[in-house]
Amino acid sequence: MSTSARPNRFHGRVPRDEPCAAPGCREAGEFRAPMSWTRSPDGPPQYRWLCLDHVREFNAGYNFFEGMNPDQIMAAQSPTAGWETESRTFRAAGSADLPPRWADFKDPIDALGARFRQRMDEARREAANPGLTREEHAAMQLLGLPTDADRAALRRRYSELVRRYHPDRNGGDRSFESRLGEVVAAYQLLRKTKAFA
Repeated sequence: MSTSARPNRFHGRVPRDEPCAAPGCREAGEFRAPMSWTRSPDGPPQYRWLCLDHVREFNAGYNFFEGMNPDQIMAAQSPTAGWETESRTFRAAGSADLPPRWADFKDPIDALGARFRQRMDEARREAANPGLTREEHAAMQLLGLPTDADRAALRRRYSELVRRYHPDRNGGDRSFESRLGEVVAAYQLLRKTKAFA
């Protein structure tokens, strides 16, 4: 019977023509199994493809906690395990007024609530000044301007932020260059809008 005609009644089965990774097995390798000796804290482990019989055998003897000490086992069993890392952020690094990091919260629901509140604040700002586009509202937020700011307030805030982030004002420190570039781009966008004409 060909692999394409087999019913896919097993969760995780991927019809493939390549053979099982078990030595000497001629069955199709249709199930992924991790290579436990390549476990990495940076992502999922490498895997190999096994037939149904060999993946069952593998699953019967697989121990996720093998090689861990009791503290590591306890941490891995935590309902919020993995949420403590800083690898997942809401917005790219360097953005002004960064939202909270996942790592700032013990409970993922609190993190989602903070993101929701931030979205609601953005919606209120947009409703307060419907004459601006979403990009213009984002530029206003980046510059820290209130919705009723005028051209003079825009110029004052721009001058203040340029002085704050320019390397000449920070002893030659160039770590704020990306932020300075964002401030300049936001000002260039806003100064051309009708709201600041």
